Amino acid sequence: MRILCVGDLILDEPDPSSYFAPSAEFLRQGDVVIGHVEVPHSRRAAPVYSTDVPARPSDPEHLAALAEAGFTVATLAGNHIADAGPQGIEDTVETLARYGIATTGAGMNLDEARRPAVVEAAGMRVGVLSYNCVGPKESWARPSKPGCAYLNVLTHYELDHAAPGGPPTVYTFATPESLDAMRADLADLRPRVDVVVVAFHKGIGHLRAQLAMYEREVARAAIDAGADVVVGHHAHILRGVELYKGRPIFHGLGNFVTVTRALSPANTKTPEAAAWARRRMELFGFVPDPAMPTYPFHPESRNTAIAECTVSADGSLVAALIPCWIDEGARPVPVGGATGQAVVDYVEAIGTEAGLRCRLDFDGTRAQLHELPE
Repeated sequence: MRILCVGDLILDEPDPSSYFAPSAEFLRQGDVVIGHVEVPHSRRAAPVYSTDVPARPSDPEHLAALAEAGFTVATLAGNHIADAGPQGIEDTVETLARYGIATTGAGMNLDEARRPAVVEAAGMRVGVLSYNCVGPKESWARPSKPGCAYLNVLTHYELDHAAPGGPPTVYTFATPESLDAMRADLADLRPRVDVVVVAFHKGIGHLRAQLAMYEREVARAAIDAGADVVVGHHAHILRGVELYKGRPIFHGLGNFVTVTRALSPANTKTPEAAAWARRRMELFGFVPDPAMPTYPFHPESRNTAIAECTVSADGSLVAALIPCWIDEGARPVPVGGATGQAVVDYVEAIGTEAGLRCRLDFDGTRAQLHELPE
């Protein structure tokens, strides 16, 4: 069985199927295909302003493009899924179900948000769980409140040298209660399926290579609790990969189809969005390519990938990356040859910078993960 995973999906432009044209043939070869739907899809929802910069809802019919491209599961636990209120969550979940795509990570209460997506393919059952690690708290589901499943990650700033106002050391960690809740979800799911995939919306946006302290902690905790595959998204730029106890951790799969003018400095429609577009550039030190108005992200984020996990009947798993390049039309294109090798080299480089130990062997189509000895 082949499980394919991609990172963030934002379908905020007309004709979203056209953006999948270069990759759809490959995606449809997967038995289970998983992607993260970043924003709500609703026509009846009003924006709910919170401590985060809200994302406007997209057209629900745009989600048909995911079904056409072969997606079978959508993870929803993220910082924007509640930006259009309860109606936005409800409409997104119902529309994806109408197109035959299972969902996990968001719902009309906490039990629904923590409920896994379970799908059958190639004679196996695959369970998927989805958690938001980045807030805001307003997006979190409660026992009687719509929202997303989450891990509560705390940040501590420690000034450990004699320089008041100087740069601190930053410590981040998930609360024990959050980790225990995730472990309980995995303990319930593990006996019911053959393969478990856990998706985390995690990381610091738009920065090359960097992993916050909590990211490896939560990924490894998931594998210790029974996960077979861990995937990350949210940073809108690739992160490195590693193997832990023989199981792959894709720390950040970056962007896949993420088309929107909402974050473009020249095309923002609200004062809040315009201010955030400027602030992003100041905080993260990048300028979007003005020739790509529907792709307002870091230039290095055009390196992207599809995670591929091939599972045998005996439970053994081979993990690989399919290198892709986001072309001038903001379309992810699977690439081989020298272009594919350049993407693979980029993933290895950012992994090394982040202290990850993993070698990628590229055969011209896919790059298999191998753990490096200590």
